Amino acid sequence: MESSTGRPGEPGEWRRGWPVVGAAMVGIGFGPGLFQNLSSLFVVGPIAEFGWSRGDIATAAGVGLLGGLAVPFLGRLVDRIGARPMIIAAMLLLAAVYAGLAAMSGPLWEYRVLVFGLALAVPGTSAIVYGKLIAQRFVAHRGMALGIATSGISITTLTLAPVLGAVIAAYGWRIGFLTLCIVVGGLALPAVLLLLRGVSAAPTRRDHDDPLATQPVDGMTGAETRRDGRYWRLGLCGALINVASIGLVTSLVPFGIDRGLSAAQAALLVTSFAASQVVGRLVMGALVDRFRPQTTAAAFAAISTLAFVALQLPEPGLPLLLALVFLAGLMNGAEHDLLPFLTARLFGIRAYGEVYGLLIMITLIGTAIGITAFGRLHDATGNYSSALALAAAALGMTALLFLSLRERPLPHVQAAAAPA
Repeated sequence: MESSTGRPGEPGEWRRGWPVVGAAMVGIGFGPGLFQNLSSLFVVGPIAEFGWSRGDIATAAGVGLLGGLAVPFLGRLVDRIGARPMIIAAMLLLAAVYAGLAAMSGPLWEYRVLVFGLALAVPGTSAIVYGKLIAQRFVAHRGMALGIATSGISITTLTLAPVLGAVIAAYGWRIGFLTLCIVVGGLALPAVLLLLRGVSAAPTRRDHDDPLATQPVDGMTGAETRRDGRYWRLGLCGALINVASIGLVTSLVPFGIDRGLSAAQAALLVTSFAASQVVGRLVMGALVDRFRPQTTAAAFAAISTLAFVALQLPEPGLPLLLALVFLAGLMNGAEHDLLPFLTARLFGIRAYGEVYGLLIMITLIGTAIGITAFGRLHDATGNYSSALALAAAALGMTALLFLSLRERPLPHVQAAAAPA
């Protein structure tokens, strides 16, 4: 039975916390990561219309992601004002960015500016806001709660990849972007606000409707965390994972076409990657609640490393390609569960928004490097072999870094009361 205080870690934490998990599934599922997963569907149209190269698109996207430099400051803002205002602002910005992408006229600077806007929407559509809410409400089942929450992006990718592919094929890439605009602003945002109705969105404050918010907060300050070498190694793990996995997923359709697949067959590779994210998140979420998360993470990284090596086979055929893309994407799926889980476990939730926000910035640097490297290495060599080798090396290093993250006791700090 659930206690009167609703303390996390007791059997009733799912009954208390499911609206937050549901809101996170929708909010994260329709965040900027969805565009990363589906972006290869939008490569062919602008190339044909504007004369851009794959390298041009990759470099513009990489430069635009410099907007991630603002994420730590926005994460600190979440700690101060709560989740709900940031969620609303971010999802409205995201809808506006998709409308802008639909209206592009050709200059690459337009694309850079709009991708910059995508990066600015990350704090309100990621585990920066939702991870803290979940960490406050779950302890015994925190890994699974985060796994289910972050699986939203995999579900939306699986659902929307074939739909958007059909929309783009029938009506063009501009209508594809407008479809994303309507879905985010007209459907996802209202659903998130409905689920969060009555839920404390600033759980580190005292809230008479949320007894959990009066419990002591475990954790280090932002400054203490930044002086901890484990923090930077964790950030490097996230960056290296994104170098490999985001570089791959943003090139999947042209990669498949280069291997002799039709456009429709190549789109199935995106679906396979999305399926691996669902499995990676849920399996990782279940395992880290039971086993040492660092060892589990290293095992996932090793599996994806081997898949990237095998993707360099000259003629693997569609079934094997689908299987290898699935295995290559497992670490990316697990990462979205692992990073918020390890952030709360290793450093606590006292300054979670600030701490996780900086981690997101570091991972976005890896994203920019991965997108740019895959595009430019293809332009330089005429194939993706060098990029795949780079990805395999990055994930191999990630496995070793995860094993180096040792745990230490966290301080307890009483949550501050809200102003009268």
